[in-house]
Amino acid sequence: MKARTFRTWLEHLQLTDRLAVIDRNVSLQYEIAKVAKKLDGKKASYFTQVEDYTIPVVSGICSTREDFAEALETDQYGVISKFTEAVASPVPCRLLNKQQAPVKENIILENIDLMKMLPIPVHHEEDSGNYITAGLFIVRDPVTRKQNVSIHRLQISGKNKIGALILPRHTFHLYKQAEEAGRPLECAIVIGVDPVTLLASQASTPFGVDELEISSALRGEPLEVVRCETVDIDVPAYAEIVLEGKILPHVREPEGPFGEFPKYYGPRSDKEVIEITAVTHRNNPIFYTIVPAGYEHLLLGGIPREASLFQSVRQTVPSVKAVHMSPGGTCRYHAIVSIKKRNDGEAKNAIFAALANSFDIKHVVVTDEEVDIFNMEEVEWAIATRFQADRDFVVIHEAQGSKLDPSTRDGVGSKMGFDCTVPLNSEPMQYLRIQIPGYNEGNLEDYINPDKSIQSVHLEGDKNL
Repeated sequence: MKARTFRTWLEHLQLTDRLAVIDRNVSLQYEIAKVAKKLDGKKASYFTQVEDYTIPVVSGICSTREDFAEALETDQYGVISKFTEAVASPVPCRLLNKQQAPVKENIILENIDLMKMLPIPVHHEEDSGNYITAGLFIVRDPVTRKQNVSIHRLQISGKNKIGALILPRHTFHLYKQAEEAGRPLECAIVIGVDPVTLLASQASTPFGVDELEISSALRGEPLEVVRCETVDIDVPAYAEIVLEGKILPHVREPEGPFGEFPKYYGPRSDKEVIEITAVTHRNNPIFYTIVPAGYEHLLLGGIPREASLFQSVRQTVPSVKAVHMSPGGTCRYHAIVSIKKRNDGEAKNAIFAALANSFDIKHVVVTDEEVDIFNMEEVEWAIATRFQADRDFVVIHEAQGSKLDPSTRDGVGSKMGFDCTVPLNSEPMQYLRIQIPGYNEGNLEDYINPDKSIQSVHLEGDKNL
């Protein structure tokens, strides 16, 4: 398996010329983010010399849909079905002992100073400090003993203190239960895992489903985990770095601003605080960072949302073929839905189902199945030639949206849908797409001779112009 561990995936990227090695001294202050952003969607970046640190930094390990598909051992059209099947049928992890787990090769329990130990970058101009952006945040339900995995923005706010934005989802629910009982919530922050486990961490699941078990299902074998040193949490055994700690009850400190996925800053406010109690890491660890609002960040959030969106639309329109959360819509706000239209009105039902799937979704485009919804030129063409505002436009005002969308009124705004499907009663030639017979057959190279040039006789006449 190419993506069995973080390191096997990096080796695969190097073998396929998708890993750029930056072998010069770089600063944590913006420079890592700058170079990684320039390589975004092209190659992963591996920084061998980070100023004042011996630990290298990696970013961009999966910055295309094809990268994630390859890690999942499928193609881009099979990603959603494979992910959906794994969410529906999680597989238990395999617990290793400490001696078997590479992440236990180094254990630090005292004198923890995160910024002295780890090369944690500053990404954007107005960011309030150094942020861990690619840490799997794991907590455990003390009643069911099921774990929950998510990713949060994590600001280094002291030697062993981290400020966290914890949105009102599963981790927040478990934390509030602990806080109301007057106790901290144990947690672990895992840095440097394989891309399959990284993607599984973002699955939209009912409360009580362990995302590490979704990783096991995606891998086709149990993910190997190990118990932490100071907290009752199981973490991937082949992770590069693990920070163990606890979210303190009734403690809030300033966090932010921070550059977020919509390419705007999330504001400063008082947030929860994590106290780190232990650090474990592999020999010669590699630090992993995600540049916010880059393709890696957007796709990591978008692909699991597509799986959830597909399920929601299928309940209303069983003939749905595919869905796409587009990067231009930050993989959160714009949904494109492909259906095999059988009945009038189905496209509008698909619009309503998509908007109901997530408050983040703001604009929905529904197309016929032959439109390639992963090609935005095709989608724009469908809007241009199959949409009329007087009959195909749906608008909903005063709906809940994303508070990170600056155009809303504190998260409240308007949403709209575009029915770009062909009317069932249209004339056969009216919407028939032009095509060249045999266009998709054969290779262009069969027709081009690179050793041939225009005959000199054809060029002589204009030589002296």
